[in-house]
Amino acid sequence: MNVKGFRRMLFGEKMPDKNHPQYKERYERDVDAGRRFARATRIDRAAARVQGFADAHRTLFLVIVFTFVIGAFAWNTYRLVAVYRHSPVGRTATEVQDSVLRERHRLHQEGKRQEHTNGITGQPDNARDNHPSIKDMQ
Repeated sequence: MNVKGFRRMLFGEKMPDKNHPQYKERYERDVDAGRRFARATRIDRAAARVQGFADAHRTLFLVIVFTFVIGAFAWNTYRLVAVYRHSPVGRTATEVQDSVLRERHRLHQEGKRQEHTNGITGQPDNARDNHPSIKDMQ
């Protein structure tokens, strides 16, 4: 990509003038379509009422608007903190494999302990007494 392409991507293209002959007709069609849509959905009447209220009660209108904005910001911050605190602990593949190997080793060790308790009394065998080389040495 050349320098001109980067410049266009970063700064955008120049907005056409609404009075320019090339764009005037298109601009007028877009504005007319927007006005028809606003009339059909009665957004124009709602906007006029809000504007009338804002003109009559400037301070109250600003308090309402900024309370809404601050409340939305506070709610988003609260949700971000809640999601961050309740996120599951991320485990890497190495940690998962390590825990699986530890569990297998633990089960294997418990299995060996069970083999030693299979005697008549149910007590673990004394390895020193049963080992043939140790018996021979005594």
